Amino acid sequence: MILIDTSIWINVLRDKTQQYSQRFYEFIGEQDIVLTRFQQLELLQGCRDELEWGLLSEYLEGQDYIEMQPTTWAAAARIYYNLRKQGLTVRSPIDCCIAQLALENRLLLIHDDRDFITISQVVPLKQKQWAMLK
Repeated sequence: MILIDTSIWINVLRDKTQQYSQRFYEFIGEQDIVLTRFQQLELLQGCRDELEWGLLSEYLEGQDYIEMQPTTWAAAARIYYNLRKQGLTVRSPIDCCIAQLALENRLLLIHDDRDFITISQVVPLKQKQWAMLK
């Protein structure tokens, strides 16, 4: 089972040539995909109009989600704290929440976001950066 970050979904949804999407779906193959509610939030907030909102909202309703537990919040804050203590910065505490969910659920996190590489310096996050074709 793998967790796909918003950074990947944005690239997939905006891929007009289908090259990125095709390559990505070949990479993930038959693996089960899960999302967090953070991906749902971030994707929906980026909708350009009602039509896009409706289509995306319907798609997201059919996906499998992993949920935050009460202990997840403090563990995610600890990641952020430990990063700061080491002089490392991430742009959003949401990425720490996503990383903690991946850790708790023993998931590989697929992303195109340098913050997860930084986070993996302080926790044993299984992550793989999947960069857009240039």
